[in-house]
Amino acid sequence: QLQASGGGLVQPGGSLRLSCVAPGSALTNYDIGWFRQAPGKEREGVSCISRMGSSTNYADSLEGRFTISRDRARHTVFLQMNNLKPEDSGVYYCGADRRAGPCTLQGAYVDYWGKGTQVTVSS
Repeated sequence: QLQASGGGLVQPGGSLRLSCVAPGSALTNYDIGWFRQAPGKEREGVSCISRMGSSTNYADSLEGRFTISRDRARHTVFLQMNNLKPEDSGVYYCGADRRAGPCTLQGAYVDYWGKGTQVTVSS
């Protein structure tokens, strides 16, 4: 069971750090991705990280504002979000993908989803 947390209300230009935790060692053998869904919009991939943390991928729209990382010892994946914009608002989900190969931003390949955490960027 994946658990996402760290969302909240922040002003434009602010920062948040999201966490995705899986008790035990469930995350060890999975690529982990972050996805978001705004009201009335389709879910989109934001970022992903390989199971060893050696490769990452980001949506082009982020313009370098987000950083994904993982702490394998703590079974946790982080998403550091800086210079947040109102269009970053939405429910953020983490997902685990057990396929081999580069991590993907396509939610169709996710095997396990965590419950989402709400991010609201507003003044």
